[in-house]
Amino acid sequence: MFWTRNATKEDITTALGAIIDPDMISGLVMQDGNVLVTLDIDPARHVEMEQAAAKAKMTLERLKGIKQAQIILTAEKTPARADAPPIPKLPEQTREIAPQVKHIIAVASGKGGVGKSTVAVNLAIALQQTGLSVGLLDADVYGPSVPMLLGLRDKKPESRDDYLLPLEAHGLKIMSMGFMVKEETPMVWRGPMVQSALLQMLRDVRWGALDVLVIDMPPGTGDTQLTIAQRVKLAGAVIVSTPQDIALLDTVKGVQMFQKVSVPILGIIENMSYFSCPHCGENADIFGQHGARTRAAEMNVRFLGEIPLNIEVREKSDQGMPVALDPLHPVGRIFHGIALEIRETLLQGAGGQPAPLITIEPLVEA
Repeated sequence: MFWTRNATKEDITTALGAIIDPDMISGLVMQDGNVLVTLDIDPARHVEMEQAAAKAKMTLERLKGIKQAQIILTAEKTPARADAPPIPKLPEQTREIAPQVKHIIAVASGKGGVGKSTVAVNLAIALQQTGLSVGLLDADVYGPSVPMLLGLRDKKPESRDDYLLPLEAHGLKIMSMGFMVKEETPMVWRGPMVQSALLQMLRDVRWGALDVLVIDMPPGTGDTQLTIAQRVKLAGAVIVSTPQDIALLDTVKGVQMFQKVSVPILGIIENMSYFSCPHCGENADIFGQHGARTRAAEMNVRFLGEIPLNIEVREKSDQGMPVALDPLHPVGRIFHGIALEIRETLLQGAGGQPAPLITIEPLVEA
């Protein structure tokens, strides 16, 4: 198939229709020559569809203007017949998840708006400054902010030998869904599509040999968090909160979720702990005082530190130059101290096994 102009979404759909049933196409994102297609398949046909997906990828990458195509298989559909046999589980993929990464840690929060991504980015940089080789995966598919925080807006990863090559900044290897779509494009995806995309970014990215891979998790305690915990060998989780009571309620849920799936809690970080006035130097406890520290003690969980509200943190983040790049900055010193504590825990051998595949009961009684 040949077009004298660059291929459009309609052209892509037509090309796919020659290989698979168009009704299987549940998502199609196209930007700057990069195409991401999600196919909703019957798990019983997984072998056939994996072959079809490989053929579709090659076909799309032959179209004019298409630099790279990614095909993601999800399994939401069920057999139509009521008497159909049970759907078999998909077998483990042949590719290992980040096989050369020694430790994978999740940076998570029970709710959004607590500065989790800012903490994850600065923590990754601080860990790298302790002498470790570090990667950062932005798993917050619905709101990927890592590209902006690291000065990588409008950058695109290259593909080589069916692997994506992570981008690099400030000594980190980085991958994010934000590299695939425009900032203003909403990711209107169901849970299984998100989970499949995240696992593919872990499995099909050439991370190489790393001491630590930091995963910036989406907020909450839903199926995406469970998928990561149950499919990835997490060495532990860092929970980010603010001092507010409403945030601390969700922090407890986040801690309990990881504990229920046997993921060690490396500690709690209290972000926006207090406001540090740039003029008078006084501190103001805008959102409360020592809430996360107190709750960590109640749950017998390590408290890692307090990160203040500081205008330079915001300014440097907007510039793609996170504050942890300056270990002499007051906030940079805090991140460096937290990184040293986590580094010591990792070297002592925290975690490292995937959580059991269990059904999670509600964390609170109905």
